[in-house]
Amino acid sequence: MDEIKTFGVIGAGQMGNGIAQVAAVSGLSVVMMDVKEEFVQRGMKTIAKFFDRSIEKGKLTREQKDSVLSRITPSIDINDLAGADFVVEAATEKEELKFQIFRDLDRICRTGVILGSNTSSIPIGRIAAQTGRPDKVIGMHFMNPVPLMKLVEVIRGLATSEETFQTTWRLSEKFGKTPAQANDFPGFIANRILMPMINEAVFALYHGVGSREAIDTVMQLGMNHPMGPLTLADLIGLDTCLAIMETLYDGFKDSKYRPCPLLRKYVEAGWLGRKTGRGFYEYP
Repeated sequence: MDEIKTFGVIGAGQMGNGIAQVAAVSGLSVVMMDVKEEFVQRGMKTIAKFFDRSIEKGKLTREQKDSVLSRITPSIDINDLAGADFVVEAATEKEELKFQIFRDLDRICRTGVILGSNTSSIPIGRIAAQTGRPDKVIGMHFMNPVPLMKLVEVIRGLATSEETFQTTWRLSEKFGKTPAQANDFPGFIANRILMPMINEAVFALYHGVGSREAIDTVMQLGMNHPMGPLTLADLIGLDTCLAIMETLYDGFKDSKYRPCPLLRKYVEAGWLGRKTGRGFYEYP
């Protein structure tokens, strides 16, 4: 753990900037990389806004905010991760994209550097096979919103070494998170349980069992969930929900994981949830 001084993050979206934030708060130097300058600057602004709200609530000083932000270096060049001691990929949930990223990281990063993936469903073994260091590849699945959610799902692939697992576990704790171990199956624990529930809620809407408000209210007040499944789907991103359901369906060949046609229709229409201003609900 002591040898991890610089932490790399690929992706500056809602997951990537959250991971970069908690790493910087823990005292690490962070390189947050994405493919466009506008993406990394948007990520930096999101982090700054989070801190501004904390300052307003008296939980943080402006000096502390400036100190943390100074530890985050935005980048649009993956080669800037060459000096990182640990890297987590938080790119879009597309298999071939992640495969290419890990091939690039394997080439760029020093031998012995652990390469983690924030994938929410793609088996770690398949990602690890893209590299020459499968023993150093692991799943590090954070929950959204990263700065507030306590869980990190730590997923070891078939080849993941015990040293890699233990280092990742301790790093999760350093970030102020509670790690939980999952084995390498599509969807792991969190999304193997969560996504079929969300998908079934979409089916209930599709079949006219209830309105979007009724479905969410039943699950909030009847099951004591903090938010309804359709609201949660909008927060996660409907494209991400669809990608995870497709991974589950492809991985298990079980019809219970078939994505709801309404979910697919919304994604095809570009109604992806909060990030586009419209999903199951509208966000002006």
